[in-house]
Amino acid sequence: MRMIGALLLVAALAACGSEKAAEAFFEPENAASDMRARLMTGEQYTAAVAYVFGEDVAASVVAPMPPTARIGGLTASGAAGVGVSPDQLQQVQISAALIAAKVVDEEHRTYLIPCEPENPYASDDECARAFLSSAGRLWFRRPLSETSLDRYVEAAAYGADMLEDFYDGLALALEGMLASPEALYIIDGADVGLGEAEIVPLDAYSLASRLSFFLWNAPPDDGLLNAAQSGALSDPVQRAAIVDRMIESPRLEEGMRAFFDDMLHFDEFDTLAKDPSVYPALTGQTLADAREQTLRTIMHELIVEEGDYRDLFTTRDTFMSLDLAPVYGTPAKKGWHPHTFPEDGLRRGIISHVSFLAAHAHPARSSATLRGKEMRDIFLCQVVPDPPPNVDFSNLEEPDPSIKTARGRLRIHNENPSCAGCHKLMDPVGLAMENFDGGGQFRETEDGAELDTSGDLDGVTYTDMRGLAEALRNHPSLPGCFVERLYAYATGGPMGGRRDWPVTEYLEAEFTDSDYRLKALLKTIAMSDAFSRVRNPVKPADAVVASLAD
Repeated sequence: MRMIGALLLVAALAACGSEKAAEAFFEPENAASDMRARLMTGEQYTAAVAYVFGEDVAASVVAPMPPTARIGGLTASGAAGVGVSPDQLQQVQISAALIAAKVVDEEHRTYLIPCEPENPYASDDECARAFLSSAGRLWFRRPLSETSLDRYVEAAAYGADMLEDFYDGLALALEGMLASPEALYIIDGADVGLGEAEIVPLDAYSLASRLSFFLWNAPPDDGLLNAAQSGALSDPVQRAAIVDRMIESPRLEEGMRAFFDDMLHFDEFDTLAKDPSVYPALTGQTLADAREQTLRTIMHELIVEEGDYRDLFTTRDTFMSLDLAPVYGTPAKKGWHPHTFPEDGLRRGIISHVSFLAAHAHPARSSATLRGKEMRDIFLCQVVPDPPPNVDFSNLEEPDPSIKTARGRLRIHNENPSCAGCHKLMDPVGLAMENFDGGGQFRETEDGAELDTSGDLDGVTYTDMRGLAEALRNHPSLPGCFVERLYAYATGGPMGGRRDWPVTEYLEAEFTDSDYRLKALLKTIAMSDAFSRVRNPVKPADAVVASLAD
């Protein structure tokens, strides 16, 4: 972002005298990302089980993956620093046993296991090898080494002979495979023989995994693994064709839903509850629909219509459900259907959705401070510090009944020097949303008093929510923040500070040149050197795996 103005100025000068000159931006020569080992999320684990063994097998088991901390705005980035506790490991092993038992039962073995043993009551190395090799390639996202495969075949033989049942023995070996750290962690591996090089290319199978988890939020399919094996992913022309196929696949929506769900902090809906005596319309189903409404809107605007990312914040187009309709004060219809907010109304863009307004509020009232804080954090990458522990909240928790509105209650904090610095960043933003209560429902007054929703966003003034939406849409930090979030998500961890700035500046320039189209940005990231190359760490990935296994 720090060089974007200069880059665009050069491009503008180059275009002088022509209708539209071609603009060229160049990725830094030393572009690379950090080498990581990151834990699969619950969704990714379920997707992996479904792809390898089938949807019904995946549906029978709750994903045992532990929660991750939010780092740099994303829980996906937090996954790069997550270990597994003994209790969590026990849950992983229980899930592995349940999956393995289902795979080998009479219903599933006929189509999941590609052979039958000569004797079902004894070991059969040839049949066990055929199954474990095929399943292992998909589960580990790369072919098993001969040493590893031999170890699993031996485990199957030992179990079969001890239990006097081929399938029980196979299940024993499969359990070990399913609980292996090398499968549960998405590990960046580099090509061998590169010595002390500072920057190294990912090996083809690691690149396949990066692509698949980035674009589809799932492990690589057989076609992508074949491309890794054949060397197609190492050829820029063939890789571009593969990336195009993935971006045009219906599975892209699954991947982008996962990203936006993370970016928008929608995991908070898992525990969000509203006071039913204050907001009776905000049931659990209504809140679930609020989350879905915003995701549907984003998918339609950015993937189906291939629109400008910035327009997410000013569009009046969305979708409506039967449960959401009463909250928005619109006639109810069954199912999901397109809906346009009234032109003379205040709702504009996704920050006027119930998903944002209700999530960033208290159980029984709105919160201008929370809304302002989260809008800056999520969409502008501006982190406002939490309040110090000695702050007096009594005027908010037990307000003076003569002070009717949030603006009046917050004036005390804005006049306190120790609070004013942060509150002046949050409150003028959040107060523009005060026409919507803590449940996201429209209101003209608060406690009988008229609302003053004027404010400013970094020097741009407005009088209401519509003006705030426009100011956010045109904020110079909006595109760059989105680029940083998506790049961090793609490479599996938080930004690497100054060393990543030139890369994100390049990506932002390309994003701007594409008129802020998501699909164009996805391809730029997926084809970048920073995506396919990693910094050679002091502790290589195989050592990380060993430490996890210990």
